[in-house]
Amino acid sequence: MNEAFVKSLHEVIVKENLESYKDLYETAVVDAKTDPYYKEALNLYNSIPSEKRETLMKIIEQTMVDTISSMLGIIDGSIPVDDDDSVEPRLLLNSIDTEGELQDLFLEFVEELEDSK
Repeated sequence: MNEAFVKSLHEVIVKENLESYKDLYETAVVDAKTDPYYKEALNLYNSIPSEKRETLMKIIEQTMVDTISSMLGIIDGSIPVDDDDSVEPRLLLNSIDTEGELQDLFLEFVEELEDSK
């Protein structure tokens, strides 16, 4: 169950969002109604040579992976959120304790994906 959960996190957060970002950057049209943040992001993306755009997407992907890993580490208890350990988060999947293994499982899954490329 934990394995399916981390795979789902990767699919929904990393893979689907990365595709959305790529689509946004490749197809978005800037007009007067475009949010200033997106205008800057699109201008940056369009100013990068096409061969470097893939590098930018890899940076975005790695940032998502690192963020998910950190969140799972907090939930697992391996990354403390306070100095006195008074906060002890715990995640239950279908009422079953994840036993502090989500971060490791997620990182193992990501590594397996990288090895299969």
